Amino acid sequence: MRALLVDPSAPGGLRLGDAPDPTPAPHQALVRVTATSLNYGEVKWGIEGAPEGTVLGWDAAGVVERAAADGSGPSAGTRVVTLGEAGGWAELRAVDTDLIGVVPEGADLGAISTVPVAGASALRALHRIGPLLGKRVMVTGATGGVGRYAVQLARQGGAEVIAVTRDPEAQGEELRRLGAHEVLASPADVGAPVDGVLDMVAGRQMVAAFDALAPRGTLVSVGHSGGDDARFEYGAFFGNEGRHDRSIVTFYLLGLPDLGRDLTWLAARVAAGDLDAGQTWRGAWEKAPEAVEGLLAGRLHGKAVLDIG
Repeated sequence: MRALLVDPSAPGGLRLGDAPDPTPAPHQALVRVTATSLNYGEVKWGIEGAPEGTVLGWDAAGVVERAAADGSGPSAGTRVVTLGEAGGWAELRAVDTDLIGVVPEGADLGAISTVPVAGASALRALHRIGPLLGKRVMVTGATGGVGRYAVQLARQGGAEVIAVTRDPEAQGEELRRLGAHEVLASPADVGAPVDGVLDMVAGRQMVAAFDALAPRGTLVSVGHSGGDDARFEYGAFFGNEGRHDRSIVTFYLLGLPDLGRDLTWLAARVAAGDLDAGQTWRGAWEKAPEAVEGLLAGRLHGKAVLDIG
């Protein structure tokens, strides 16, 4: 099969080449991939840390070529969206059936390929905060793939949404269109305390966001695009002055159960137009280095989608 292979000497660290067809385990389906979406984490840390010739890729959408041997999961010919630790940047992918969502007929598989990491992370992180109706929820890194989905889902869940982004003047209109009530440059700029935070940035920004939490508020640490250390001052976790019971929760998507159900639900919402997939770049997979460069340079916000084959 053809695949994007890690190659440190190639532009963007990737080149098109040949790789062995995957051999599915009994609980895996073989999927012919139509489109994949790139995530900042896999292009920032995955490419540079993987051996030459590796086929990476967390997100992929396509059609089931061969159903799982154990009878689980969708049948051959079903349009699906898939999640995995690797293997999405190829014509064929073997994927666990509990990490497969079914896609409605007629849906754009490129748009649907943005769902797995970005959409499912946003959805499950919001679950960690609890019921959203009437709560104030802050989303840092709000213009990224996870952030955009989080703003939309929090608003649809009944929350008052505060979006944090580096350039509110340039990006504020788009974030308000997605559902943000307020757009700020820093968590420190928030007026009243918030009940929950979805933090995509970590480092100094996460510290400021934690300081903005109301009593019994929860910060869910989802990403770490900031690249700096989170250093809390002495006394930050004292329970006096009304700052009681605030929590920081860590997050690992692939450690959570029943993700196939989430992928199916999110794919249906994107297909119906209830969620904006946030495609800001799309092209053939031969142009992958262009998308990688744009993501790493911070020029691409939202999702970059590669059409496979």
